[in-house]
Amino acid sequence: MTTVKVEVSGSYCVDIGAGLLEELGVRALEVAKGTAAVIVSDDTVNALYGDRAETALVRSGFSVCRFVFPHGEASKNGTTYLNLLQFLAEHSITRSDLLVALGGGVTGDLTGFAAATFLRGIRFVQVPTTLLAAVDSSVGGKTGIDLPAGKNLAGAFYQPKRVVCDYETLRTLPPDIFADGCAEVIKYSILGSPELYDHLLEKGADFDTEAVIAQCVAMKRDVVRDDEFDTGRRQLLNLGHTIAHGIEACSHYEISHGRAVAMGMAIIARAAARKGYCTAECAEAIERVIRRFGLPVETEYSAAALTQWALSDKKRAGNRITLVVPRKIGHCDLVKIPVSELQDWMEAGLPL
Repeated sequence: MTTVKVEVSGSYCVDIGAGLLEELGVRALEVAKGTAAVIVSDDTVNALYGDRAETALVRSGFSVCRFVFPHGEASKNGTTYLNLLQFLAEHSITRSDLLVALGGGVTGDLTGFAAATFLRGIRFVQVPTTLLAAVDSSVGGKTGIDLPAGKNLAGAFYQPKRVVCDYETLRTLPPDIFADGCAEVIKYSILGSPELYDHLLEKGADFDTEAVIAQCVAMKRDVVRDDEFDTGRRQLLNLGHTIAHGIEACSHYEISHGRAVAMGMAIIARAAARKGYCTAECAEAIERVIRRFGLPVETEYSAAALTQWALSDKKRAGNRITLVVPRKIGHCDLVKIPVSELQDWMEAGLPL
């Protein structure tokens, strides 16, 4: 097992290992004030792991109830959020009680936002069951829901009290969902680790699971420690995401987040090469590792359509928006541009 300690406004441990779901109760008890726990999960993950999670919590003395919602990004909305808050109220959950986010990024974001706002803040534990959640969304305290105007437009910075990552749960992921998480792993290699890039290019999906998850978590930990509230360096973690959110919205969320991020990284890399920020070889290297995992590097949507949605992105400030632009494998820059130039960047990254 590997433990990464995240030291921000509220310090916590990220435990990464095999079989940790059976120890969930013990680990939750170390950070809980009370003995009531609410497992929040989607219907798919609940069927796979809900009973095991509840058994582990009950064994440690927790009384447990479950809130289960339909799986998918479409559930990350105001209706599900308010239903969860109502559920907590009806079950007399208090500030001393605990929420347990059992699932992927949608579950973690939704549960974290509910934890941040119910009774003005209660404790919660992240139990990621997807690679994407394990390496990225379960760590760092970004919580929220989507609005019709765009992704993650309502939310809060609210850190979990613990993250318990049992990577054996990744074995039940469909290949396309596992690949979604690989896009975020690739992102970390481009941002800060040529060594991780080489490992991914060599091993593909057979990479060292525990070591890679731990490295990605440690890299995110370092960024969040320097910029917890996303006003500077933390924006680097959005590599490919401005374009990705546009792709997701244009597809009405039929294209998954990971695939959209893969396309977004390839598009911004090609644009960076054509605008002289990186070499053509760098852009080709980024495309190469994305293709290594069977992920897409192109989109059918026009620059105009992508730009329209990107203008509602959280990284926009007034008439400027911040792009994460690769310089070389292991190094990216934040580049602020006028929103009037965004479509030109999009066009530069699309196939000629």
